[in-house]
Amino acid sequence: MKDYEEMTSFLGEWGPFQKVIFLLLSLSSIPNGYVGMAMVFLADIPPHRCRVPQLNFSGFGLDLNYSIPLQEVKGEIILSRCTRFKEQMDSATGFGNETEGCLDGWEFSKEQYRSTIVTEWDLVCDNAWKAPFTVTIFFLGVLSGSFLSGIISDRYGRRYIFFATLALQTVFSILQAAANSWELFCALYFIVGMGQIANYCAAFILGSELLIRNVRINFASLGVSICYAIGYTALPMFAWFIRSWRILLIAMAIPGFLYIPLWWYIPESPRWLLSQGRVKEAEDIIRAAARKNGITPPDVIFKPEDCEQLMGNVNKESQRLYTWLDLIKTTNIRNITLISIIIWIVISMTYYGMSLNTPNMDGDPYFNCLVAASSEFLGYGSIWLFIRYTPRRFTLPFTMILSGTLLLIMKFIPQDMHVLSLTLVMIGKTGVTGAFGFLYLYSTELFPTVVRNMALGATSMASRVGSTVSPYIAYMGTYNKILPYILMGGTTVIAGVLSLLLPETKGEQLPELINQVKPLRCMGMNRASRDGQRQKGNAQVGNEVNNIQE
Repeated sequence: MKDYEEMTSFLGEWGPFQKVIFLLLSLSSIPNGYVGMAMVFLADIPPHRCRVPQLNFSGFGLDLNYSIPLQEVKGEIILSRCTRFKEQMDSATGFGNETEGCLDGWEFSKEQYRSTIVTEWDLVCDNAWKAPFTVTIFFLGVLSGSFLSGIISDRYGRRYIFFATLALQTVFSILQAAANSWELFCALYFIVGMGQIANYCAAFILGSELLIRNVRINFASLGVSICYAIGYTALPMFAWFIRSWRILLIAMAIPGFLYIPLWWYIPESPRWLLSQGRVKEAEDIIRAAARKNGITPPDVIFKPEDCEQLMGNVNKESQRLYTWLDLIKTTNIRNITLISIIIWIVISMTYYGMSLNTPNMDGDPYFNCLVAASSEFLGYGSIWLFIRYTPRRFTLPFTMILSGTLLLIMKFIPQDMHVLSLTLVMIGKTGVTGAFGFLYLYSTELFPTVVRNMALGATSMASRVGSTVSPYIAYMGTYNKILPYILMGGTTVIAGVLSLLLPETKGEQLPELINQVKPLRCMGMNRASRDGQRQKGNAQVGNEVNNIQE
């Protein structure tokens, strides 16, 4: 009985059809890169102080010391951000020693930004919680998108969810730029978050199922990942030239319309069609791919006797509707699901925590963001080498434990050694980035076709627990630079050790049905040990019987 890749092997691995699919689906990930990280600049907090109407002065200078008290922030003495001296007419300076809040609003520095959502809606002092909470709203949208996209994609197809979420992300980003209140901005950002992750997951799954063997690995480790990094790298360049948050959002949304023609080039996944018993549609797509590759396909591609296992006995298995409960149906898939969820949560928290923490680092925020984005190329490039030459069970633990250890070392680095600190943080982020990209590939190999997109959606959804708290971990950096690194480093090392339990999948066929999911490494070893002991016991019994007979 043949599997899917054997039945479609006549297509070859790298013909015109595969090249087009690889390129277009990879390029679709570029907007996901800058949309997901845009809040680094949209919600950055410029230097600010209370507005003092009595002074016809809007800058920052020594004259303000009479009306605004001083405070220490990160070892630097600056004008207070949230208080001012009360007006006192009988005083020589016009102000007394008692303080009050910024009753007339704030003056924000225009040196770096023309406007951000912080300056637009005064998200400082008593409202300072709203800036990180805005990012949390986005990740709650990502969580919801992960939940819904998996169900819809496994039920109605990968292609439809891919294009629907691409449109959702683009249109609502433009509407977001027109928001006239913080509440409306958050509501729209929630929907953008839904579209962003659902589109990324759909593209990833679609490419993984349309491509085979080494091409699939290159697509997962380099294609979508590098294009995501290109989008991330474009963000500080966009932000450098566009200092207004509304115009920046519009500029980042417009490229989404360039992907409309992809509708005529990207087909549905034949694997998914077969899992639904739609053999005729799957054959039509494969025949169209063969024509593009200049290959004559066989008269019958998917013979009933060959694809019976692939289709999972249509009447019983593949046409039934799979639910989230199927991810914990058997012991093997339940263990894989639970461990994957823990690892996804930790990696997501660390990855986004480090990315959002770049404004708190010393130096120019645009340069820091560019360096952080550039580290993604190194991370994905190194993980590609690991994928090709090392086992899966080595790659994930190594990158996570290395990154976590480097972050923990930050505790012992003197504060004045900025270059060394930046180097350690960027190497740590490189490792986490590689682990994050690798985890998408590893997950597609661990879970079967019938629930693969649902499983990726579930684990990705769970990971948003980590990304949801990441803005607050980054926010801790405004008060204590080391605490975020200790939290992220410690949890990453623990999760890296836990990942050693996952089974090896390198060089093996993708599982199609739930009963094909592998056991955990420790369980597999225990089972093999039990089988060996059983065989040894049977042999001993056989020898004893022979001795008695003699």
